[in-house]
Amino acid sequence: MQKAKVRVDKDFVISEIDKRIYGSFIEHLGRAIYTGIYEPTHPKADEQGFRKDVIELVKALKVPIIRYPGGNFVSGYNWEDGIGPKELRPKKLELAWRSIEPNEIGINEFVDWTKKVNSEVMMAINLGTRGIDEARNLVEYCNFPGGTYYSDLRRKHGYENPHKIKVWNLGNEMDGEWQIGHKLPHEYGRLAREVAKVMRQVDPDIELVVCGSSGPGMPTFPEWERIVLEHTYDVVDYVSLHYYANMPGPNHIDLPDNPDLKSFLAKNLEMEGFIKTVVSTIDYVKAVKRINKNVNISFDEWNVWYHSFKKDKNVEPWQIAPPILEEDYNFADALLVGCMIISLLKHADRIKIACLAQLVNVLAPITTVKGGIAYRQTIYYPFMHAANYGHGVVLLSKIDSPKYDSKLYTDVPLLETVVTYDEENSSITIFAVNRDPENDLLVEYKLDGFEGYKVVENIVYVSDDPYKGNTPKNPDSVVPTLANNSKIDGNIVEVLMPKFSWNIVRLKKNKE
Repeated sequence: MQKAKVRVDKDFVISEIDKRIYGSFIEHLGRAIYTGIYEPTHPKADEQGFRKDVIELVKALKVPIIRYPGGNFVSGYNWEDGIGPKELRPKKLELAWRSIEPNEIGINEFVDWTKKVNSEVMMAINLGTRGIDEARNLVEYCNFPGGTYYSDLRRKHGYENPHKIKVWNLGNEMDGEWQIGHKLPHEYGRLAREVAKVMRQVDPDIELVVCGSSGPGMPTFPEWERIVLEHTYDVVDYVSLHYYANMPGPNHIDLPDNPDLKSFLAKNLEMEGFIKTVVSTIDYVKAVKRINKNVNISFDEWNVWYHSFKKDKNVEPWQIAPPILEEDYNFADALLVGCMIISLLKHADRIKIACLAQLVNVLAPITTVKGGIAYRQTIYYPFMHAANYGHGVVLLSKIDSPKYDSKLYTDVPLLETVVTYDEENSSITIFAVNRDPENDLLVEYKLDGFEGYKVVENIVYVSDDPYKGNTPKNPDSVVPTLANNSKIDGNIVEVLMPKFSWNIVRLKKNKE
């Protein structure tokens, strides 16, 4: 059995955790909306047509903010198509995903749905085919109290009070050639600046996210960030990052013939390198501009994505809600998602918003059967654990772990871990992944400055097959269990982590 040691100190804090780091994303894409969150003919539909079984699964995730309506979709979207009487709304060709958009759900209905799941909207605007005028009108429609054309139009549509949407994306992935209205960095930077200025004139209290690179492999990265921020630094609050991990192997379509699990479970290290480079670029522009304020990161698309590539090629275009980007996640995917969550928390000093992409059916922790059940994918569980228990502050961890080399990465620690401390609730939470597919790992956590704590829960997520997942016929095939693998003596916590596992240890202070 291999061994590792972790040391934390109550006084050594990386950052307070912004709860929005556990955000998610719903796009007008595939079955995310239609037969996902919204299915009026479903036996469990509510009075607005929203699936109550999906609402309960989302509520359990405690997602504080949900990005909407895209994604690539937003770069060709006219927000006016989704407001007013449903029978008057147009059906339109949706070019980003080659679908037909019925516009039965728009901003007002989505705001209603987010309230049902105890969340808020992070609104994206179209800077592909549209620009300044449409952006200011949308902010007025959503956020202005009344007495003007667009605010009164909202009231006419049945929403007397403003939606008070506070976080806005200035477009989506504008660095990508695939994007409708793709722009060069100076073109986008100039437009984003002028859009930001008028949006803030309508509502000075909003927070704005400017488009960063769509991934670390983009040929323009990180020059894109530098040029865009040189135009926008003083008028925005966040830069967006997007990252999707796939399974390395000879064939990236679905599960490769020879999966490289060791490289796959290290993909979050590539993600961390992406974060560090963007932070450096942000701070370089800050120094050049001699501005005191910090621009932070909105990591508003991240997940594992590779299972659906082959299936998507066979889907007929120009359908309403075609079954595309539907991942059948396995247990190994869940472990990588756990590692990625740990990476986000380790950088909580600069990452204030993050969105698991997406939430229902499309690259999602929740899958629905049309007319049937809704069930949890394997990745649901680590995200749920983090969103429920990972609050307060992130502690700086000194980690001594055995390492391994893979085909793509060197010096990969077997132990991926982070520790959070919630002073308000006198609780400590340890999140950890044992990357070793063959051996258990015994880990000693030394918690300096913490006395009088006891273990109140130990959750372990393991599987006898890394490629096993949950299905409509067997929705609880791979689920976490309670364990008794941890003990505490003074301020030393010892945790036995099974091979290839996701582990949670929750500690609470003994009452006097």
